[in-house]
Amino acid sequence: MTVLITGGAGYIGGHAVLAFLDRGETPVVLDDLSTGSRSAIPSEVPFIFGDVGDTSLLLQIIEAHKIDAILHFAAKIVVPESIADPLAYYLNNTAKTRALLEAAVKGKVRYFVFSSTAAVYGNPNRATVNEETVPAPLSPYGMSKLMSEFMIRDVSAAYGQKHVILRYFNVAGADPKGRHGQSTANATHLIKVAIETALGRRPFMNIFGNDYPTPDGTCVRDYVHVSDLAYAHLLALDQLRLDGVSRTLNCGYGRGYSVREVVEAVRRVAGTNFEVRQAPRRPGDPASIIASNDQLVRLGWKPELHDLSVIVQHALAWEKSCVIRV
Repeated sequence: MTVLITGGAGYIGGHAVLAFLDRGETPVVLDDLSTGSRSAIPSEVPFIFGDVGDTSLLLQIIEAHKIDAILHFAAKIVVPESIADPLAYYLNNTAKTRALLEAAVKGKVRYFVFSSTAAVYGNPNRATVNEETVPAPLSPYGMSKLMSEFMIRDVSAAYGQKHVILRYFNVAGADPKGRHGQSTANATHLIKVAIETALGRRPFMNIFGNDYPTPDGTCVRDYVHVSDLAYAHLLALDQLRLDGVSRTLNCGYGRGYSVREVVEAVRRVAGTNFEVRQAPRRPGDPASIIASNDQLVRLGWKPELHDLSVIVQHALAWEKSCVIRV
C-alpha cells in the first residue's frame, strides 16, 4: 500500500518525502504549487498537480495508487495573514481538509496523519503545554487547524478511520544533506528571516514586541528541526499501523528560546552582524509556548538535531546553496 502526501512540494511535506525515500519507500505527492516547488520533489516520486479540495481528483489518486494512508501537510500558515484574511484560512485549512476527509472515507483510506500546530493552544498560562492543555487559539490560523482536528476525530468515531494529529511547535532548519529547505518566497519564519538578513538579502529585520512577560521581553518559542519532525511522522504512521490507536501528539523539544536568543545564535553561526529594529507587537503572537513532548518520546521519538546552533547551521547552509544554484 502507498502513502499520499498532500503539500509534499512544500517545506515540511518535502522533508517528509525525503524521510520516506531514506527508508526505501516511495510516497505519492499532491500539491498545487501555490507555495511549494516542483523541483523539491525527487524525480522518482509520483507527482500530481492539483487541489487538495478536489474530491474527484483525490478519489482517482486513491484508487490508482492504492493509497492506505494520507499525510496531510497542505495549508496556509502565516498567523498575521490569517487575521487579515480569515476566510482564506477557513477555506484552505478547514473546508479543504473536510473535502480530503470525505475522499479518504469514500476511498476507504485507513490512516490519516494531520499537520496541526501549537497555535491551537493560544497563550497558555503555564511553562509548558501538554496535549491535555485546553485549546484557546488567538488567530484564525490556529482556529482553522483546531476545527480540522475536531473533524478528524469525528470521522474516526463515525467511520473507523484511525488518525494521528501532530501539533508542531516552531519548525526550522533544513535537510542535513542539503537536499531541501525553506524556499517559500517572503517567508516569515524567524530563523529564515534572520539568516536572510545576515546574508544581506534583507537590509534589516524586525523584532515584534519587547514588552512580553518573558526574561528579555521578546517572544519565546520551542524550535524543532524539520528533519526530526519529518521522522516523527514516520514514527506516528508506523505506530498507527501497529496498534490502530488514534492520538494527538506535541512535536517540540521542550526547550524555549527568545527572539533575541535566536538572533544572537544566527549572528554567531553566520559570523556576521546585521541590523535589527524594534517593531510593535503583532496580533496573534503568544508570549511563550513550549512543548511537553513526553507522549511522542514514549512512542520512540529520538530527535538528533535538537541543538539551536545545528538548526541554524543547516538553515544557513541551505540558504547559501540556494545562491549557488541560481
